Amino acid sequence: MAEPRPVVVEELTRRFGDFTAVDRVSFQVGRGEIFGFLGPNGAGKTTTIKMLTGLLEPTEGRGWVAGLDVHGQRREIRARIGYMSQRFSLYPDLTIRENIDLFGGLYGVAGTRLEARRRWILEMAELQGQEGSVTGTLPLGFKQRLALGTAIIHEPAILFLDEPTSGVDPVARRRFWDLIDGFSHRGVTVFVSTHYMEEAEYCHRLALMNRGRLIALDTPRRLREEEARIRGSDPSSAPPPSLEEVFISRVEREGGAVLG
Repeated sequence: MAEPRPVVVEELTRRFGDFTAVDRVSFQVGRGEIFGFLGPNGAGKTTTIKMLTGLLEPTEGRGWVAGLDVHGQRREIRARIGYMSQRFSLYPDLTIRENIDLFGGLYGVAGTRLEARRRWILEMAELQGQEGSVTGTLPLGFKQRLALGTAIIHEPAILFLDEPTSGVDPVARRRFWDLIDGFSHRGVTVFVSTHYMEEAEYCHRLALMNRGRLIALDTPRRLREEEARIRGSDPSSAPPPSLEEVFISRVEREGGAVLG
């Protein structure tokens, strides 16, 4: 019997009054896959992630995360996954160690396991010897790595990252993605949203979103190749279109405007 996919979504929809934020979205994510959710602000990325992480009840459609139903098992889902929100999730007035220990307690990580996870987080975030520093005083790149560490302190098999590198400088962003790639190689499924087109190249597959709708789903390479074929470009003489060009063309063919 085949192992169930970590994330399965069928016609997932969320409305707020008359506004449809997510419109009948369907996809599946495999084990160890880096699945990118690409689109501008307002495209429905964060709303979809909130439904999958048990923070928001879907209006219609079905979905399963780690085999758990997004309708009736939302609390169980939150205990089984790692989630790093778009907003800074740590407590700025607490020290680095206090934040780590707090999240360890929330996820039931204690004793020698907590000590081992604390050491790993400090090493990963390059914060060894700074456990007593107040978290709010850290540079943004270090804060983001620390937030990532607390999100996975319980070693979940599925990790949701909502625009985790927003506002981070390019060097820190690249190092953050090196960490994501390492998780994937260890079998962790990573679901990550971004509006940085260059980051999308690091994903195994991409879901392109605009105005709450899924407008394309494939690998970055195949999305570019398909766009080149549509344009009738000669691959031997012309460079392939960028993902930004692919995205804009997709939106225009859908008859919509790219939201900023």
